[in-house]
This record gives sequence, structure tokens and C-alpha cells, in this order.
Amino acid sequence: MVDSERIQNPWMASDQTSLQMNPNATQRFSPPPPQLTSNNDKLGIAERATSAAGAAFLSAVIVNPLDVAKTRLQAQAAGVAYSHPLSNMISRMSCFGPNMMFADLRCSPSCTRAGFHGTVSLCPPDCFRYKGTLDVISKIIQQEGFTRLWRGTNAGLALAVPTVGIYLPCYDIFRNWFEEFTAKSAPTATPYVPLVAGSLARSLACATCYPIELARTRMQAFKETQIDKKPPGVFKTLLGVVSNGKGTNSPPNSLQGYRVLWTGMGAQLVRDVPFSAICWSTLEPTRRKLISLVGGNDASLLSVLGANFSAGFVAGTLAAGATCPLDVAKTRRQIEMDPIRALKMTTRQTLMEIWRDGGFKGLFTGFGPRVGRAGPSVGIVVSFYEVVKFALNHRYTTS
Repeated sequence: MVDSERIQNPWMASDQTSLQMNPNATQRFSPPPPQLTSNNDKLGIAERATSAAGAAFLSAVIVNPLDVAKTRLQAQAAGVAYSHPLSNMISRMSCFGPNMMFADLRCSPSCTRAGFHGTVSLCPPDCFRYKGTLDVISKIIQQEGFTRLWRGTNAGLALAVPTVGIYLPCYDIFRNWFEEFTAKSAPTATPYVPLVAGSLARSLACATCYPIELARTRMQAFKETQIDKKPPGVFKTLLGVVSNGKGTNSPPNSLQGYRVLWTGMGAQLVRDVPFSAICWSTLEPTRRKLISLVGGNDASLLSVLGANFSAGFVAGTLAAGATCPLDVAKTRRQIEMDPIRALKMTTRQTLMEIWRDGGFKGLFTGFGPRVGRAGPSVGIVVSFYEVVKFALNHRYTTS
């Protein structure tokens, strides 16, 4: 019995020896708290990646409407004009006279603000201008349909599954490596391990899957200009980016054309690395504290779920709020339609442009939906991932 307890709690061996040497020390002895780490070494990289991919799939579907709202608000602040899909065609036909055409340019069939220009039923520009998160969601439902709130979900899934499948397992591996290293050589650096591990893991995941992120932002930012036509998917969106980039090369350079697929990756890294650093350095101590309150290593499945979701929600909210200006810069660089300008722009120049155009308010455009998206998203991803790991470890332990 004692031997089995020593195997599960290695700290018991030295303490039992000290108790035998000094029996009077029993009153002063208080065993150190058990380590909150589970037997993660039993899980392979494939199992970690699978559980992380499942978490990413669930999160991407649930929070996508807030992601669309955030991107639309930021794109509008960058100068993207939202209007009825037929408005450009009607303006080109207006030279034939207002009575030569008949069209309905109301923002929705139920809109009562539309007036008539000749035979054209026309809504005022305010009907197509977004004023906030709820206004974006409401107008997308009225003008484009409920399913458009999930525009870019296929790109989000194509992005989230490999990204998180790389991100979380690599974070686990880097954290374990650095904790072992700092425990032996630099114990004072241990609190900074989550910050470094999260930054490295996020950089690796971002560089690997960035073109899909570019496609998702463009799919969410722009309306489809042709009615009753299926909007382009990830592949067609990326083809359009490449063809636009190649068309501006003189002489043509195929490598330059494909380089545009990584337009704005610097801004993405500048946003994601601080986000991960803030997120993990907040999440780790928070969830360890919560798990210790609900039983430590003896915590139940529901306790693990609740502790990880709560810690992830708090960490994601703080990180998203702090990095919102960098997210605005990232969106602006990704929706830039001039590939030459996009390749020459830097994140610093973009932030200065945002400050010049909108000041402090401009730097925090889309703050509400970004924070509202990131908190639940991080909570869902981390809690799902940890629960799957908990279940797999429990299965290995019992078998």
C-alpha cells in the first residue's frame, strides 16, 4: 500500500524518511500539495492533435457570427462600402434615364424607409451602414439571409482544425520541455514558460496555415455582388488573390504572385504572439488555482471542464481586448485590394493610418464582437481539449 502511494506521490518517500528520523516532527509536518499535472506523457501527438481539432471545430461553428460582425465593422472603417448588390449596376444604367429600368434596391422586403428614384425603389445609405455588433447581425439576416452569418465557416474550419491541431499539442510539448529545463537550470524563469511556449506554438501554427486565414477574412469582409449566385469558397478566393497579384507584376513573376497569399502575415504574428503570451500566462495560473479548489488530481470530469472553460474565458477576453488594435491592423492589411501597396505596407504604417483616420476609437473598431468571440472561443477550445485528454488519460490509467 505504501509503495503504491509512493509511486503516485513521489514526495512521500523523503517525507516518510524524515518522519522516521524525527517522530516529534509530526505536529509540524504538512505535506506539499500534489502536482496538478496529469499523466500527459501517455498521450501521443496524434491524440493531442485529434482532441485539439475537435475543439477547434466546435468553437469555429459556434462563434462564427461574431467573427463576421467584427470583420465587417473593421472593413467598413477601412473604407469598404456596403450597399445593395444591384446598386453598381443601377448607377451604370442611370445614363439611360430613370424610367428605362425597374429595380428594387430596398435593404430588405420589409424596409419602410425606401423612396423612389424614377421607377427604382431605393433605400437611404444608412440602411447599408453598420453601427454596432447587433446592427451588423440584424442587417446581415435581413439583407443577405441568416446563413450568411456563417460566411467563411468552411474557411474557419479548414483553418481552425490544422491550426489548433498544431497549436495546442505544440504548446503542450514546448511547455513540458521548458518546464523541465527551467526546473533544473533556472527555477526563477518557470513562471514565464507559458508565455514563451504559447508564443512559439502560435507562430508555428500561423505561418503554416496563413493563406486560409487570408481567404476567411476576405470572404467575411466582402458581400457577394451577384444575386442568386453562390459566393466563392476558399479555393476560388485564393485563386482571385493570386491572379490579382500576378496581374500587377511587370514582368510577370509567378513567385511574386504566390507571395501575396502571405500578405499581412507580419500583422497576424504581431497580433497572435502577444495574444498567446497574454492568454497562456493568464490561463495557466488561473486554471491551476481553480483545479486546486475543486480537488486537484482528484477533480471530476465536470470540475475539469468548468475550471478550464472559466480560465479560458477570462484569459481569452483579456488577451482579445489588449490586442484589438493589432487585430484591426491585421484585417486592414488582409482586405487591401492593391497587391503592390499590400506588399509594401508595414504593420506600423497601418496602425498610423488607422490612428489618423479614426483616432483611439478607430484602433478599437470591432472591440465588442472580438472580445465576445474570443472569450467563449478560448474557453471552448481549452476545456474541450483538456476534457478529451482527461478522458484518454483515465482510460489508460484504468486499463
